[in-house]
Amino acid sequence: MGPGLKKARASEPAGVKGCRALAVETLLKVETRKAFADILLDHALKSHFLSAPDRALLTQLVYGALRWRGKIDWILDKILRRPLAETDAYLRNLLRLTVYQILFLDKVPDYAAVHEGVDLAKGYGGASAGGLVNAVARRLLREKDKLTNPDVVADPVARLSISWSHPVWLVRKWLAYLGEADTEALLRANNEEPPVVLRANRLKIDRQALIEKLRAAGFDATPAPRSPQAILLRNASSIQQLPGFQEGMFLVQGEASQLVGFLLDPKPGERILDACAAPGGKAAHLAELMGDRGEVVATDISARGIEKLRQNIRRLGLKSVRPVQADVSLELTGALALPYDRILADLPCSGLGTFRSHPEAKWHREENDIERLSALQKKILDRLSTYLKPGGTLVYSTCTLTREENDEVVEDFLQRHKEFVLETAAEFLPESARHMVRGNYFLALPHRDGTDGFFSARLRKRA
Repeated sequence: MGPGLKKARASEPAGVKGCRALAVETLLKVETRKAFADILLDHALKSHFLSAPDRALLTQLVYGALRWRGKIDWILDKILRRPLAETDAYLRNLLRLTVYQILFLDKVPDYAAVHEGVDLAKGYGGASAGGLVNAVARRLLREKDKLTNPDVVADPVARLSISWSHPVWLVRKWLAYLGEADTEALLRANNEEPPVVLRANRLKIDRQALIEKLRAAGFDATPAPRSPQAILLRNASSIQQLPGFQEGMFLVQGEASQLVGFLLDPKPGERILDACAAPGGKAAHLAELMGDRGEVVATDISARGIEKLRQNIRRLGLKSVRPVQADVSLELTGALALPYDRILADLPCSGLGTFRSHPEAKWHREENDIERLSALQKKILDRLSTYLKPGGTLVYSTCTLTREENDEVVEDFLQRHKEFVLETAAEFLPESARHMVRGNYFLALPHRDGTDGFFSARLRKRA
């Protein structure tokens, strides 16, 4: 064995090579097509027969390589003779995968990562490609401490960017928005693997009863600390196979996302608009909070999103949700334009609060996206406000963490709409979540709350 190689276990799980081949193909599509990793993984898992350990390994390889891509690329640029960006796209992602395994996966022996990486490279580009992967891996193993230490970088922003694998522009933006301590803690938390979070359907079962049902079937289910309906699930493989799924006893929904429904505080018999509602988690929650009495008009611009929404509300057994395909940035017509008691404006955003579940978003987003999305949010918010009854409530919500898409959108809106007042979010949140605020706003932070990053503002239209 070469220098620094880990000792192999007595036997390696079957199909590891298949896992690596699928992982490289997935990483390649994520980079070149800006595709979503979860959708690609779901397709790969359904299209290839893999054992449970292999399924878990494939998922870990893809998400891990995406989480640490920034740091890995920095290391590779120090090793390669020409810039990584100029390397063939398949080999670039194969190199990333190999480096990820060597540096971050103790359960994969170094020799296995190198051997399989070289084999895949040879199969793709012949002996020269195999030689490239082998040379990179061997040098990394020889000079690991020297090549992987970002402390040698003088610029503190660049050092944070490399250490925690985030784009420089985003680190700079968060330092201005959140401060140094919160920014570094956030960067660290974004690289953690999130638990699966369920929301118990209160119309069919309470949280404790569902937890007991899941535990009886051998699952590690615990109550989540912030939302009174949330359950943390740590050993789920297939959601559809969980007890209670077919009966509509729960929906997968992040804990911070669940809290937005409590913030809107809908009442039975009211008419609610959920704009940009797909896949329907918040719309379904609003209906449950209303006892399924009233009307929740759930709109989305995507036909596929509306179909997913329909599937979810059908399974949950909800009658009050009315899915409608519509573009809320345009003028609503007909019954859609009738006044609403409450409106949830959970609008398109940069998604910078969802990196734990969608690490590829770090590399897909660009700084100029922020300004473009902020302008869209302001336009839609202006439009939606005209459909709210006097005395009604509007909640503006995003799953991102930028001043331009959060605080500034609300401040701009209030400046131009004197008929609206900002209410204090903490007064409407469950007691367990009342600390999740910044001033009058609801602000969920991954490092503080163990949730996705979320922002919401509760606005009331004067009667």
